[in-house]
Amino acid sequence: MSREVISTDGAPAAVGPYSQAVVVGGWLYLSGQIALQPGAGGLVGDSAAAQAEVVLRNLSAVLVAAGAVWGMSSR
Repeated sequence: MSREVISTDGAPAAVGPYSQAVVVGGWLYLSGQIALQPGAGGLVGDSAAAQAEVVLRNLSAVLVAAGAVWGMSSR
């Protein structure tokens, strides 16, 4: 079964032995995300809502890199 690692600078880099996402057998598996701004090096957002928005933006960037976008608008 083929395996493709997905990586983008639009989301924080994976730490350790992890990947931002992997495609295996036609299925896309995304890693968990926290409220890190790519390249900023620390948590961002002063509320749960602001941090959730950063997490969703990071996940969206990984989905775009994998070519699996359907109806999410970029900001």
